[in-house]
Amino acid sequence: MAKLRAGKGTEKHRIVSHKAWIEARRKFLAKEKKPTRLRDQLSRQRRALPWEKVEKQYVFDGPKGPETLSELFDGRSQLIVYHFMFAPEWNEGCKHCSFWADNFDGLGVYLNHRDVSFVAISRAPLEKLEGFRKRMGWSFKWVSSGQND
Repeated sequence: MAKLRAGKGTEKHRIVSHKAWIEARRKFLAKEKKPTRLRDQLSRQRRALPWEKVEKQYVFDGPKGPETLSELFDGRSQLIVYHFMFAPEWNEGCKHCSFWADNFDGLGVYLNHRDVSFVAISRAPLEKLEGFRKRMGWSFKWVSSGQND
């Protein structure tokens, strides 16, 4: 027999036995699996999409001077680009991007051993990026795309 209990800030919830909870959870899990399987299928289809040859010469402002897109790969076969939202008119980067960036410094060794390079790219001028990076204590590679379309 299910009881109803009101919790602080919640609607009334049924209280059931462990066996009834397991049965309800299994039914719900079957529903959860449908979108998971669809997402897996869509992910496979996305990975199978054709690649586009990049013929434009993109140049980024980096701490060591201008770098082309191909130079950002740093001799590796793959490149992960994190679009760090930092508009040219802003004085600091996006707070959500900053939250994630607090974890970027440890990625380099792990990714490099797997033939992957990592770079954050923002539209703000390099001087703003460097100042903000110093303030935040970060060391990951961060370049400006401000001169690109």
